[in-house]
Amino acid sequence: MKFSSKVEKCGLSPMRKFHPYAVAAKARGVNIYHLNIGQPDVQTPPAFFAAVKAFEPPVLAYAPSPGIPELIEAIRQYYAKLDMHFSSDEIYVTTGGSEALSITLQCILDDGDEILIPEPFYPNYTTMTYTCGADIRPIPTTPEEGYRYADREKIESQINEHTRAILITNPGNPTGVILSHEEMEMLVDIAVKHDLFLIGDEAYREFVYGGQKLQSFGEFVDKAPENIIIIDTVSKRFSACGARVGCLISKNKEFMNHAMKYCQTRLSVATLDQTACAALYSVGPEYFAAVRDEYKKRRDTLCRKLREIPGVVFDVPGGAFYLMAALPVDDADKFQQWLLEEFDDNGETVMFAPGGSMYATPGKGKNEVRMAYVIESHKLERAMEILKKAIEVYNAR
Repeated sequence: MKFSSKVEKCGLSPMRKFHPYAVAAKARGVNIYHLNIGQPDVQTPPAFFAAVKAFEPPVLAYAPSPGIPELIEAIRQYYAKLDMHFSSDEIYVTTGGSEALSITLQCILDDGDEILIPEPFYPNYTTMTYTCGADIRPIPTTPEEGYRYADREKIESQINEHTRAILITNPGNPTGVILSHEEMEMLVDIAVKHDLFLIGDEAYREFVYGGQKLQSFGEFVDKAPENIIIIDTVSKRFSACGARVGCLISKNKEFMNHAMKYCQTRLSVATLDQTACAALYSVGPEYFAAVRDEYKKRRDTLCRKLREIPGVVFDVPGGAFYLMAALPVDDADKFQQWLLEEFDDNGETVMFAPGGSMYATPGKGKNEVRMAYVIESHKLERAMEILKKAIEVYNAR
């Protein structure tokens, strides 16, 4: 049987491909500290579940393809409070931020096209790009430079006749890098100058530390209304990953008209999930303040413990809830498999996401990992103690 060359070019998710080994380890009685998947453990606001319980229509019907009006209006008001103003027809509800990204790339990429993405990047970008017949041209970074990429010369040197867009995750996944207002403005200038789409994946917007201001490329839509596309989601913001509700936002009418073709093809996002997510937007700022404080505490714990491990290279992340680090091991994939199959410390081990598949440059990221600090601080402390011992044992084999 023949399969698509596009899908055969894709790989498995580095966050999930070790799942069978984890299942086997758990069956042996091993406790695993999961730093591999960005699944928050903070409480989903009760408003979500209250809305589910109150949902009693006589028929569970299709929702409108753009989204239910109540949710679109809630999203519109959320942005208005941040002094970013969109009309309801500039917002489409999607099945998570992932579908918003997938629809966007399907609308703008053709066979042979390229999209610029700072590496390391969220690895599902690779599958989304490859299935469009396009390729990722990476904006290179290094652990030693803190994975920072916002340099005009570095970015413009990667642009060629095949470039169609720049995709930025801000705050960054997997690095936690955040852009300054000036760096964001520079990226907008580049997009306008070279007639490119600028896609802002802003799933982690609420999670910035050290008094940083919440930012969005939506601040620049008046300057670049045809260029800017915003990807958003309730998954991380409200700790509601299982709801699978996101949105696609743009003032580019032609782009939105094309995106609607995909929205109509998949008919609609789940009606019940949309209704419950509309209630999430009633949550006040105190919720986000408390969650930010908790993640900052965890970040600081993780960084403190990593500094105790010789040979680890990392920078303190400014946002999101991820940290990218280079470990003193030969191969992070092999190390992770060994951790699950051959190693435990008093019946416990740890999982992370190996970094190789978060790069488009062959050979890069081989000894790097992404850690999601989505478990409590005392568990992070224990996980890093296990990691320190594991590195010593692994390298002494």
